[in-house]
Amino acid sequence: MKSIVLSLAVGLCLAIPAGAEDAKTPPPAAVAAAAAASAHVMVRPMELKWGDAPAALPKGAKFAVLSGDPGAVGPYTIRLKFPAGYKIPPHWHPTDENLTVVAGTFWLGMGDTFDEKTMKSLPAAGYAVLPAEMRHYAWAKTGATVQIHGMGPFAITYVNPSDDPRGAPAK
Repeated sequence: MKSIVLSLAVGLCLAIPAGAEDAKTPPPAAVAAAAAASAHVMVRPMELKWGDAPAALPKGAKFAVLSGDPGAVGPYTIRLKFPAGYKIPPHWHPTDENLTVVAGTFWLGMGDTFDEKTMKSLPAAGYAVLPAEMRHYAWAKTGATVQIHGMGPFAITYVNPSDDPRGAPAK
């Protein structure tokens, strides 16, 4: 019986076409994403390393990475801290954006034009899913901290290119 099982196993191995192992090997980005997803992360608030938000956002926001790399393929979690009056003009992302309000109240609106009258407020513990390519805009009327998670790379495209701070002349 053992010889039959061994013969079947050897036969199956020989039947696998050459190079098939390579076809089943995940690409390096997928391996890195899987490793990041399985890494244990625990961050206490006092351990967050806050810095200026990336140039893709209007000046004034603070930014901290909790896990992953928002600029790479794979899962990421970030926090953004906005001062009172901070606005993000209409924009969209190529991937889903999952947003949780950690502190304060954060206002969201949908569409191509910033319209305070149509915005909805999300208090602390509020949550929103903004599907890929959904046009939206935001306002931290009295200041807010939000947490965003999703699959990277995180990218932002402004509906009106003149709203993009990356193209703004240096002051």
